[in-house]
Amino acid sequence: MLGKSLTIVSVALGGVIVLASSATAELSTQKVLSTPTALAIAQTAYETCTGQGYKVSVTVVGLEGQILAALRGDGASPHTLENSQRKAYTARTFRIPSGEFAQRVKDNPTSGQVNLSGVIAIQGGLPIKLGDAVIGAVGVSGAPGGEKDEACAKAALDKIADQLK
Repeated sequence: MLGKSLTIVSVALGGVIVLASSATAELSTQKVLSTPTALAIAQTAYETCTGQGYKVSVTVVGLEGQILAALRGDGASPHTLENSQRKAYTARTFRIPSGEFAQRVKDNPTSGQVNLSGVIAIQGGLPIKLGDAVIGAVGVSGAPGGEKDEACAKAALDKIADQLK
C-alpha cells in the first residue's frame, strides 16, 4: 500500500514540476512600428498626395490595428479621416492591400468579412511589412480614386523601405 501511495505522490509532483516549468516559459518578442517611423510614413504619404493637388487624410496603424499617426489634411472632406483609418485597418487585418481585399469581396460577396467592424473594401491601404511579418499598415483617402490613394501610400513605404529590412 505504501508503494502505491509513493507512486501517486511522485506522479502528482511530476505534474507540478511540468506546470511550474511551463509557467516560466519565454515571452514572445515582436517587432513593432515605432512612432517616428509611423509619423514619417504619414507625412510622406500626405506630402506626396498634396504635391499632386489632392486633399487627403492619412492614418498609420500598428501591429494590433491601433492608430499610431493620423493626419487630416487641409480641405480634406470630413469622411477621409475615417476612410483612411479603415483602409489601414483592413490592410493590417488581412495582411494584404485593401484594394486586393476589395477584389476578394467582389469575387465572393457572401464571405461576410466586409461586415467586420472597421473593415472597408476600398483601395488605398497597404500593409507595412518587416520582412514577411506585417507590423502595421497605412491608409490614404481623398485623392480622386483609390489607385491614387494607394500610390501615395506606396511612395511613403518606398521612402522608408531601408528601415523595414
